[in-house]
Amino acid sequence: MELFSIIESIPTQILTWMGLSTIMFVRYAIIAGIFFSLFYYAFATKKYHRKIQQKYPKSKKIWEEVKHSFWTALIFGFLALVITWMTDWGWTKVYTDFSSFGWAYAGFSFVALLMIHDTYFYWMHYAMHKIKPLQKFHAIHHKSHNPTPWAAMAFHPMESLAEFAFVPIAVLLLPFHPAVLAIFGVFSFVFNVIGHLGFEIYPKWWLKHPVLKWVNSSTHHNMHHKNGNGNFGFYFNFWDTIMGTNHKHYESKFDEVVNRRAVAKDRVEDAILV
Repeated sequence: MELFSIIESIPTQILTWMGLSTIMFVRYAIIAGIFFSLFYYAFATKKYHRKIQQKYPKSKKIWEEVKHSFWTALIFGFLALVITWMTDWGWTKVYTDFSSFGWAYAGFSFVALLMIHDTYFYWMHYAMHKIKPLQKFHAIHHKSHNPTPWAAMAFHPMESLAEFAFVPIAVLLLPFHPAVLAIFGVFSFVFNVIGHLGFEIYPKWWLKHPVLKWVNSSTHHNMHHKNGNGNFGFYFNFWDTIMGTNHKHYESKFDEVVNRRAVAKDRVEDAILV
């Protein structure tokens, strides 16, 4: 009877998978679309001097980023479904009664998830560059030498699995409320889009601040895409600093970008997206 029950539930599970995947792709489209519209069109002239690489990618390349991101959304949606199965089976520590742990723990769990992800991402990303069988998977993402917000989910399917894998691991280790997971998902993706923005949005003093300098800038990840090595971190600069993997010109490149003067409108129009 249990087997028949599982078979009967397949259509519902497929619909749930499609629904979760749609949420993932719509979130991608809205957040990436907002940043892209603002910086590549609305502010294209005014903020061109903050364009890290002083050129724009071809439209064909952007459409490739969107195509790969569509498949990533399907994989992320499936893994989100797997987490619901794990929770239903009692394997995870996900809880739905907010009063069970309270606000203080919710805040702590968000920070813990941030740190878990940052550590996981650094070493997963490092491995993608250093282990030859994994390099071909990561090569899809690195086709975006001059990334846009649309590159934020442009992964090979195998890398998509690796990118999301920390979430099932995290919910096995610590209690998380679904709201914390949802907020984290949006926060993480916004940060990811900023990393692929192609424009530096942080103020000139960012890397001189004793605390904020540890938060990675858009320049940090853009240099990784352009140079193909170094700058492996996601949110923070802790692991790159500890392991000595920061690009040696990171700070000087950041200073160069944030201290550029505004350029003439005709120069911007010559470099605009085509």
